[in-house]
Order: sequence, then C-alpha cells, then structure tokens
Amino acid sequence: MDEHQKFMEAAIQEARQGLAEGGIPIGSVLVKDGMIIGSGHNRRVQKKSAVLHAEMDCLENAGRLKASDYQKCVIYSTLSPCDMCTGTILLYKIPVVVIGENETFKGPEDYSQSRGIQLINLESEACKQLMRDFIRARPELWNEDIGV
Repeated sequence: MDEHQKFMEAAIQEARQGLAEGGIPIGSVLVKDGMIIGSGHNRRVQKKSAVLHAEMDCLENAGRLKASDYQKCVIYSTLSPCDMCTGTILLYKIPVVVIGENETFKGPEDYSQSRGIQLINLESEACKQLMRDFIRARPELWNEDIGV
C-alpha cells in the first residue's frame, strides 16, 4: 500500500468513527515527516458545532503548531474540503491536500490550486460509497452540513 493510501485509510477510519457516533462520515489526518500528528472527523452533530468539519477537528486535535511546521505537512480528507476548510488550509499554508473523492461534493479546488496548493485526488471508491450511502440515508443532515 503506498503512503497516500495508508494515510487515507486512517482518514476513512476516522470517517467511520464519526458515522458510528451518529455524525457525518468525513475523516481527516494531518501528516508531518511521514507520521500522523493529528486526526479527526466531522463532529458538527456530536458537538452541536457550526464549524467542526473533519479538517477543522483534525487541526484542532493536532494542537498549536509553528507556521513552519504546517508548511511541512500534508492533510488528508476523505472528501474535497469545503470553503471554510480550504480557507484554513490556505491560512496555515499546508502545501499538499490529498482527498479521497470529489464526486459527491467538490470544494473550491481550482482556487486552492491557483493559490499554490498541490491537490491529489485518490478517487477512492470506499470514500465515494461511504458518502453516497450517507447522503441517501440522511439527506437533510447532509444538506445542513454543506449549507443548503
């Protein structure tokens, strides 16, 4: 299993944990020097939060880092990051974003790339199926999460 697949699998496990908790199945991990230094999953439902998307939870769980540390990281997300999460990635200058898929939702990827972010889409069938199943089962919760 290549490195991107290994870390995406950790993000998928986070997504499954979120689903098991009654939340939205999106997971994320932050990797520096080949090691996971933060992980999280969408916990908007569980924490009654307006902003706790998977990437935000992941960064929160990584704790305070120096700007130079973020610039050596790769963030993995099972789903294309939304505007809010993209803004945070840009703010901290995380140079590489690896996504599981962007078929069920596509964030501002062109904008990210125009700002110098390297975006890698693994087009993971596992990530797509996780989201398809969730959207079919809980469309109202999904629409709330993406601001529809």
